[in-house]
Amino acid sequence: MNENKTNINFFPGHMNKARKEIEEKIKLIDIVYEVVDARMPSSSRIKDIDDLIKNKPKIMIMTKRDLCDLDKTNKWISYYESLGYKVFLTDLVNDKNVNKLFTLTDEVLNDLNAKRLEKGMEIRKYRALIMGVPNVGKSTLINKITGRKAVNVGNKPGVTKDISWIRINDKLDLMDTPGILWPKIDDQKQAYTLACFSSIKDEILPIDEVACYILKYMFDNYQDLLFNRYGSFSLDEEDYTDAYEYIGRKRGCLVRGNEVDYNKVSNIIIKDLRDGYLGKVTFDERV
Repeated sequence: MNENKTNINFFPGHMNKARKEIEEKIKLIDIVYEVVDARMPSSSRIKDIDDLIKNKPKIMIMTKRDLCDLDKTNKWISYYESLGYKVFLTDLVNDKNVNKLFTLTDEVLNDLNAKRLEKGMEIRKYRALIMGVPNVGKSTLINKITGRKAVNVGNKPGVTKDISWIRINDKLDLMDTPGILWPKIDDQKQAYTLACFSSIKDEILPIDEVACYILKYMFDNYQDLLFNRYGSFSLDEEDYTDAYEYIGRKRGCLVRGNEVDYNKVSNIIIKDLRDGYLGKVTFDERV
């Protein structure tokens, strides 16, 4: 497997349309909320986000704190903060402090309305743009901060397809956008990491390759967590058959003739990772 180059094209029409609309409407925006999955703090960033949002102020919101390896993810947070980013790490399921986002927004934009008053203009609501790759938790975040079901949520890419304005409160309006990628993902590690956490559709990469990528990464980096779930086994990187046989029999993935259903094993490995049954993990390295 070539670790540097691949040729993954997952760029539906609604993504292209959304990117063009963002470029057209960015002048209306005061601040950008960039939503990133804490389990992949680098891979889940939109590759050319700075070209899209120009020089607008930005807050990076890292979701899924409850599912990430905090030691690894905190290294990324320190790195981004060293570049001048405001970073907000949150657990969208259990975090009661999600409204901290409003405090951070006030901190970043504290001069905006002061300047309007100086010019004799009225104070107005802030306008925020929220964006990220598919399935990083944008819709869940919006529902959390509005306190209602403002948008639909789904555990797969492509639930949100259109740009829309959402009233958050009396100080903030939010422009919601679909999950956005870029026309060609040419870094293989990034492509597989995105696939592992369902930011690209499952049909794009063979599920057995994604599952084997998970097994290898877990075996190399989180062996104790992997063995806690499936028991101890050896892994031959040239041939995953023995590992599949072991996991398949351990998890009862059998068909007629007591044969292991390899496709079912692949699905179980992928689902176990996404649902947190393989433990708290982060698949991007920051030395």
